[in-house]
Amino acid sequence: MAEQVAEKKGFKMPSSYTVLFIIIAIMALFTWIIPAGQYDKTEDGNLIAGTYQQVDSNPQGFYDVVMAPVYGMLGRDHKLNEGQPNEIGIKTEGAIQVSFFILMVGGFLGVVTETGALDVGIASIVRKYKGREKALIPVLMFLFALGGTTYGMGEETMAFYPLIVPVMLAVGFDTITGVAIVLVGSQIGCLASTVNPFATGVASDAAGISVAEGIGLRLIFFVVMWAISAFYVYNYASKVEKDHSKSYTYATREADLTYFNVEQTNAELSGKQKAVLTVFILTFIIMILSLIPWAKFNIHVFEKINEVIVGIPFIGQVFGQSLPLGEWYFPEITMLFLMMAVLVGITYRMKEEKFIQVFMTGAADLLGVALICALARGIQVIMNDGMITATILNFGENALSGLSAQVFIVLTYIFYLPLSFLIPSSSGLAGATIGILAPLGEFVNVSQSLVITAFQSANGVLNLLSPTSGIVMGALALGRIEITTWWKFVAKLVGIVMGVSILLLILGTFINI
Repeated sequence: MAEQVAEKKGFKMPSSYTVLFIIIAIMALFTWIIPAGQYDKTEDGNLIAGTYQQVDSNPQGFYDVVMAPVYGMLGRDHKLNEGQPNEIGIKTEGAIQVSFFILMVGGFLGVVTETGALDVGIASIVRKYKGREKALIPVLMFLFALGGTTYGMGEETMAFYPLIVPVMLAVGFDTITGVAIVLVGSQIGCLASTVNPFATGVASDAAGISVAEGIGLRLIFFVVMWAISAFYVYNYASKVEKDHSKSYTYATREADLTYFNVEQTNAELSGKQKAVLTVFILTFIIMILSLIPWAKFNIHVFEKINEVIVGIPFIGQVFGQSLPLGEWYFPEITMLFLMMAVLVGITYRMKEEKFIQVFMTGAADLLGVALICALARGIQVIMNDGMITATILNFGENALSGLSAQVFIVLTYIFYLPLSFLIPSSSGLAGATIGILAPLGEFVNVSQSLVITAFQSANGVLNLLSPTSGIVMGALALGRIEITTWWKFVAKLVGIVMGVSILLLILGTFINI
């Protein structure tokens, strides 16, 4: 009885939805305290350093707070305060594309799961890698890191958690191991972005320099950070494998095994199931190929293939005005998962009524994840409408000027940590700040490319744990992991990554590669 009473009185961390809504409310409170401001902008929309000015405040009230998740889903791009543009000219992109993509992934996975191909396929992987399970960890993390460093793999990873997490559970690890492989792998890649168009590309454009500038140091970042994170996750998985009680999610292990339908089976894949798995794997291959910006690497093979197909009489008209692989984004990959779900149903000879049922059930399973993305975007809506980001940027502009190169780059990195919490979008943060902070570095002999590296490394480390990040919150929702539990796991890694990042940035002030 005493234990039951203690349990009732004990603090229980609120759900991800409540945490995000509380943060929205806190941001609204800040709009009453922090002065509103804005910068002048160039014709390209970049902010001009030294032009900050305070404007009439636009404090956010109760109505704005409850509307923030709505605008977080639908987007926000309207005029405020007698015709002034919202905040510093940042358009708040809605999460509707990401959310709808997640729903279609859920429907796709629902259809594939109904065939039993995943269950039997996972069991076969377990048998094949018996005794060598941990070898999968650094390999998979390298592949996800590669996606992060090349094209900013973020929300797209949502499709991989329902595949990776059950495999990691089945081979004796836990849900944290599965989530870490995808989330840490991809976001470490983003942290060490080499040619990521959404971080390095936008930032380099704002600074007026080539993406290639500073790529040598960013390559060093990539190798070092991948090695550190892969060893960290590998070491944790080894402890869990030897003793399941070492898992941070040990209390929910049985429930997780049931939820992810992990069971040992000696069944062999049927011919139809093999065909389904082929379609399943092909879907992810096409998605990855479609999202890498090949043209930026001067690779135009997919553009030429698309031109040939579209140019064929009649067939081109039937095919339609499609985009080549490399130019796809959420609308196109959403279409991909929808059509591949239909193809799986046809391949398995699933009846239409059954197909609709399992597709809708699968989409419903990921509805909560889709809503979390909207809530996370609501934080940016409040900040933009409250016009407080420019004031925060101005504080950084004043604080970082007139310092030595080493102190400047370290403080720039530290400054970007809270800023990345407030603006988790790498492209949004780059567009808002690099035009101001990058030129400041030149006054203390810090290259603009090094400022960009400091920005993206700070932004990347926050995207490993920030509750304002839809990527983090969506991943944890898919893995059924409480954010406080995730923080316990990732805290030491974040500390190591931050320390090594600072050392590499200081190294960058002495060498220019």
